Amino acid sequence: MKLLVFVLNNEEYLEEVLQAYIEAGITGSTILDSEGMGRFLTYEVPLFEGFKDFMKGNRPYNKTILSVVKDDSVVAKAKALVDEIVGSLENGGTGIMFTVPVDWASGLVEDEGEE
Repeated sequence: MKLLVFVLNNEEYLEEVLQAYIEAGITGSTILDSEGMGRFLTYEVPLFEGFKDFMKGNRPYNKTILSVVKDDSVVAKAKALVDEIVGSLENGGTGIMFTVPVDWASGLVEDEGEE
């Protein structure tokens, strides 16, 4: 199992991304409101207030989507579908996606056909 983490920079794509996750076989996720370090430093730490000009056009808040998935094929399908929606993650400003190994989990809902 893996923890799939996707930080979506443009909240407007959230519904489409979640639909893509379902298409990829991801039936459950946790969605968190988040903000980037640059935005926080620029607006919350007076020392960095001069960076406001660099932040123009950047989205102030993100959505972070956490999903436990069974295998790499689900991750690959989700990544391909997300790229179609937000553009390549290789382009700056679209978001970041990564996985972390999950050695153990409890409370996950199994698909009805997998008993």
